[in-house]
Amino acid sequence: MQTHLAGYLTSSFMLQGALLALEIAGLAMVAGLVLGLGLAMLRLSRSSVLSGIAWCYIWFMRGTPLLLQLVFIFDVLPAVGLTFGTFTTAVVGFSLNEAAFTAEIIRGGILSVNRSQSVAAAALGMPPLLTLRRIILPQAMRAILPALANQTISLIKGTSIASVIFVNELTFRAEQIVAQNFRFFEVFTAAGLIYLAMTSAVAVGQVVAERRFDFMREKREGFGRHLLLKFGRTRLPLRKEAARPEPPRERLPVLIASICRDLASGESDPCVVCRNVQKSYGDREVLQSVDLTVHTGEVVVIMGPSGSGKSTLLRLINHLEPVDWGEITVHGSHVGYETIPGGGLRPTRKLAQARARARIGMVFQHFNLFEHRTALDNITEAPIAVYRQSPDAAVAIGLRLLAAVGLSRHAGHFPHQLSGGQQQRVAIARALAVSPRVMLFDEPTSALDPELVGEVLAVIRGLAEAGMTMIIVTHEVRFARDVADRILFMDGGVIVEQGSPEQVLDHPSQERTRRFLRMVTKTEEEVA
Repeated sequence: MQTHLAGYLTSSFMLQGALLALEIAGLAMVAGLVLGLGLAMLRLSRSSVLSGIAWCYIWFMRGTPLLLQLVFIFDVLPAVGLTFGTFTTAVVGFSLNEAAFTAEIIRGGILSVNRSQSVAAAALGMPPLLTLRRIILPQAMRAILPALANQTISLIKGTSIASVIFVNELTFRAEQIVAQNFRFFEVFTAAGLIYLAMTSAVAVGQVVAERRFDFMREKREGFGRHLLLKFGRTRLPLRKEAARPEPPRERLPVLIASICRDLASGESDPCVVCRNVQKSYGDREVLQSVDLTVHTGEVVVIMGPSGSGKSTLLRLINHLEPVDWGEITVHGSHVGYETIPGGGLRPTRKLAQARARARIGMVFQHFNLFEHRTALDNITEAPIAVYRQSPDAAVAIGLRLLAAVGLSRHAGHFPHQLSGGQQQRVAIARALAVSPRVMLFDEPTSALDPELVGEVLAVIRGLAEAGMTMIIVTHEVRFARDVADRILFMDGGVIVEQGSPEQVLDHPSQERTRRFLRMVTKTEEEVA
């Protein structure tokens, strides 16, 4: 019996059937992934029509038997002039069926990625498809791969269903052999072992792929390298980045002046102008007729209670949110809008390009670093992918920026390996790498422990010293007094009052401002 079993395992007749099954499964999975990605994008579309069409397709293909679908393609379609061979029918049928399942797998993976990742990419001027390819899908793969591997294994086993339309695959050939010699056990055992070998290869590939995309996993040194390091016979660097010569640490103001454009050129030059800006979410008015002019080189700090519209105003300036009414210009140009005949405005079709041209650097409250990229890769991503800077030049600038913010030794670290203060400094360096004309800070220290706040504020002071135009949303009264040229106090979606730090912080004219400052000052004293 063992001789018979080994013979069937090595039989060219059986192996040819296995190869045919792999060809069907491979082609169907590739086509199913392509179609599935398209369906997933349609399901995530804001268009209810497109999303509904994709949902109906997925509902139908998942809800009807695959066997029935194959028979329909093979026996029914010829009646309307569409005739396929058995192999083509199997590939088409499995592909259309797989697309429905992979679409939901991919959609689930995309939804598992925090939306802040796409928001950060948009702020850097990355278009949606580039964001999907370089930011979202690499992170989504951690959730996609296990389910996708299961689906691939099921597909390889499911190719046996193709025997119903006379595809001469492995199971069909095993049945042909059994019909001649009646050796059920040996033949079907051999077929099962061949299937097991094929699916095991997929399982091994899954492990390799998961390790490739698991950026949270700590990388370990090989055993031989570990011994060399342990016994002191070599001083090989633990990371490639550590082998690079560290650039000399430059003072941040000097560095900013050398890599950033359009720094202070006189207060007569308006940088950001908001006119009658209004924004609502449903019935809730967030901003009500806000007028604001920020001059080049000016540092404006916006303070106010939660829900007063501070962060929303920043997002409108960079067009991360559309304006309901009014207009915003950055150095005389609208971000995300274009002028139409008659003087009106309409949304531009090239929003990502408009953001990139505006060169607005934005630093978020919760850092929003790309989790699958190292600190250096976070900084070089937009210069290379959006602004087409050469990788060598982008890396050189990135290393200089990391050194300037005191993180040159952390170039190869992922965000989860950095402290909150370190992550925020990397986020600032990332925003500076695109040579911004204005920097927006959305409560850059509110997510940090008190002992980490100082290191971030020191970097922002360096930007102010360099003449960078900045709009900063913060509750840090001491920092606002130290760095701001002008302070705005907002409440209820309006600018309640504005003036120099001395006017607003020491002699506020409005009771709402005084009440807020008493509360914030008391909190700072308790923390201190």
